[in-house]
Amino acid sequence: MVDKTSVIFGNEIDKKTIKAAEKSKAKYIKKYGDDSNADYKISFKDIDTLDFIGASNIVFGDKNQKFEDNALIVGNIRMGFGHYRISIAMASAARALGYKPYWLDLASFDATGSKMIREQNDMYSLASRISQKSKLFNKIVWEPLNSEGFKKITYNAKDQKNSELLVPIFKNINKDIPYIATHVWPSQAAIHAGMTHVVNAIPDNWPMGLHLSEGAIHAVQTPFAYFGYKTLNGFAKTPLKGIPEESLKEVGCFIDHELLVDLENDNKRRKDRINSGRPIRILMTVGGAGAGFDMFLAMVKHLIPYVEQNKVALFINFGDHKDVYEKLCKKVSINTKNFFNQYSELKDFAKEIKEGDAQGIYAIYNENIFEAVYSTNLLMPVTDLLITKPSELAYYPIPKVFMRHIGGHEVYGAINGREYGDSTPEYPTEKEINSMLDKLLDDKEILCHMCDQIDELKAQGRYNGAYECVKLAVGKNK
Repeated sequence: MVDKTSVIFGNEIDKKTIKAAEKSKAKYIKKYGDDSNADYKISFKDIDTLDFIGASNIVFGDKNQKFEDNALIVGNIRMGFGHYRISIAMASAARALGYKPYWLDLASFDATGSKMIREQNDMYSLASRISQKSKLFNKIVWEPLNSEGFKKITYNAKDQKNSELLVPIFKNINKDIPYIATHVWPSQAAIHAGMTHVVNAIPDNWPMGLHLSEGAIHAVQTPFAYFGYKTLNGFAKTPLKGIPEESLKEVGCFIDHELLVDLENDNKRRKDRINSGRPIRILMTVGGAGAGFDMFLAMVKHLIPYVEQNKVALFINFGDHKDVYEKLCKKVSINTKNFFNQYSELKDFAKEIKEGDAQGIYAIYNENIFEAVYSTNLLMPVTDLLITKPSELAYYPIPKVFMRHIGGHEVYGAINGREYGDSTPEYPTEKEINSMLDKLLDDKEILCHMCDQIDELKAQGRYNGAYECVKLAVGKNK
């Protein structure tokens, strides 16, 4: 195992940071055990929700199963919905380009490294929720940590050392299989394990030391991110050596093949609905942690009169958080007849309204994580406007209005969207976002312009990032 903690892209890390990183790894070993000599056998299970791309989940089994010759592994973790959503996009692009996608969720195993991830994810989720309730905590701790703390190159040293704990999971995985990671830990783990064709798909527009994985090709979605990683400017108090060109590629946005294949016609149907006076379809995504509830509540209350006047049809995806749905139902009246908790019914509904009508408020909930995430994907092509925080969905090809960010790094997703013209700016208050919703519903030319801009961005290859990551992983880069 090559040391990636002491030197990162030719930049030496101070001894104090290295010692702290080693102490962190030792803490997890003491807490969860040393499984460095474990022989985890690799088996596969079909992911029924993703049957259209033929994705297989990598699990531990009694004996090793053989990967198909055209295998491509998507390494990920569940942290909210974002990294799962990007992973589905990568698997979709892999299938479209002729490869068999395998799903490797490193947080899902009964292994020391997996337990380490789950503990850190629980802490991150808790802090995220606290940040939404405490302005003081958000201002003093959460915003600075997400924008500046994670940016420092020294932060990467600790993650690099902790990710060594994930190596045993890779023991029986062929090291030459093309591999795309949608979070830095799966990328670092693959490099430590000796994987030879690793792409580190970076989800954020704000460059951070958190995302560094030396040995992998770093794929970014925007010119702003490319410049930040090329220079590593602001990652330390003194100038640093940046990422060399062979390890850094700007590829475009990470979007599913299924969302791109008929995008121009989806936009045409959007404009037809908007211009004909049919209800504007608005999709709200509650998100994995259920954060930002008060703003969601304010928007739902504000939109109900539009729904009652048949000017808006409102879709709310609660993901796998039924408690958030129940909490909202106590605050406002939602027609439970339009409650989807059967994925098959939602698929049929999405097909029906592609050319048909939608009226009222529709609530979507799925206990299965894949169904919870992909429900948003099913509805995006038949929706006119997406309301979301500026996280991974900030880059998707649908008109968007951005609510308040959760974590300072998300600010730059909103900046990117407004600059490319397929999104509004970010609106941090309930009053501001409701005012913008009024504007979008009154001046329908804005949404039509966003649709035209999305068509133009597609023609430019702006949404081809997932395809390009696959090409980089298999050695067929542009």
